Amino acid sequence: MVYGVVAITQIGLLLLVGLLGVRVYSLSRQELAQAHGAITPSKLDVHAPANKRRETPAKDTTPMALDRAELCSKLHILAGLQERDCQLKGLNLTEAPQAVQTYATAWLYGASCSLCPKVVRHSEGLAGLVAGIASRKIGIRQSDAIQTLSTLTSSSILLACYRAGLEGAEFWEHNHHVPAASSLYDAVTSNAFI
Repeated sequence: MVYGVVAITQIGLLLLVGLLGVRVYSLSRQELAQAHGAITPSKLDVHAPANKRRETPAKDTTPMALDRAELCSKLHILAGLQERDCQLKGLNLTEAPQAVQTYATAWLYGASCSLCPKVVRHSEGLAGLVAGIASRKIGIRQSDAIQTLSTLTSSSILLACYRAGLEGAEFWEHNHHVPAASSLYDAVTSNAFI
């Protein structure tokens, strides 16, 4: 009799552990799918049975997300080309005054906004990415770059550099060069006394 109760208790515990494992697995899959944007919480009814859950294809539910690797590659290439152009014309951005570096950061932010999908423009992730690239290419501290991007609209000079970056990157993406009027050098030198 006692052995029967122990055996039934052990079988019950094994079933509960198995059920717990299945539930943890399904929740981790669901969380992973949400992290990748495949399923949004509003599109998934958690209380519905598994066979009646409504899931839509990833194409329909996710906005165009920020492809960090592609955008980072494009920005590094564009920033490198513009940095070289500045050096050939006698402007070393890493040794330039703080104002010049902030103008260059605003230009780079405009370029990044042109190269990324509209739904991720002006996001914190994009600002962080630009701040990282600006610190490497321009020499500005990341905290100063973030501050520049957060106060972008407070200065007409920063906005002019931002617009030049937008136009320059858009032209570069289609024609593989930046016109002089929208170049980083022109945006910085026309707005700063160097």
